[in-house]
Amino acid sequence: MSAAAGRWARAHELIAEQPGPDDRPGNVADRLRRICGAGATALTASGVGVSVVTGDGDWGFAIASNPVSQLLEELQFTLGEGPCVDAMATRRPVLVADMTGAAADRWPIYSSALREQGVRSVFAFPLLAGSASVGVLDVFRGRAGAMNEEEVAQSLTFAEIARITVLDGQHDAPVDEVPDGFDESPGYRAEVFQAQGMVMVQLGVSLAEALLRLRAHAYGNGRPLADVARDVVARTLRFDQEHP
Repeated sequence: MSAAAGRWARAHELIAEQPGPDDRPGNVADRLRRICGAGATALTASGVGVSVVTGDGDWGFAIASNPVSQLLEELQFTLGEGPCVDAMATRRPVLVADMTGAAADRWPIYSSALREQGVRSVFAFPLLAGSASVGVLDVFRGRAGAMNEEEVAQSLTFAEIARITVLDGQHDAPVDEVPDGFDESPGYRAEVFQAQGMVMVQLGVSLAEALLRLRAHAYGNGRPLADVARDVVARTLRFDQEHP
């Protein structure tokens, strides 16, 4: 068996061994969550996350192996900065062995949030479909230091499995619908878009400004953007009743 085939087989073994309830048939989010958990085990990482973009190139949702990684995965899109955002834009891996120094200058707010959560290095691998990116797989580590060649190869294996999972889910989904499980996953963009429109009306601002207000509130209160959006949609949070 070749080294690549061995990595592929080992990755699928780890995915099958992930704890928790069995995958719901066809549920893409369940499958991605298991991929993240297996990746964290294989790479001795503090966490692994996957962010998915929609067909029009906008961020769709994020899912991760644990709650802290979930927060850090989504925070990149709350802030609009981070290795995942850059990997998605450039369609090239972004490997950051130390989130201090130059990385702190490049992503000042996000790098500070990472350090607060004990993360010292991040490695982002785009999920490519031709010339387009359908998402990114992020590996978070609690220690500084570059990945070795084998670890990069393992990460690319998990990224490829995630890519196939996303593409298969998109292919199998009915026309104009999202893959099974996306709409119930943390950080699903439909809630953010709906909240964005509501904040726009409440404050009489543009859609772009409404998203900035949502992001600022989420970051200022240490909450995921999706949770803030969910409160807005549920009408338990109104921005026109907030104090400046």
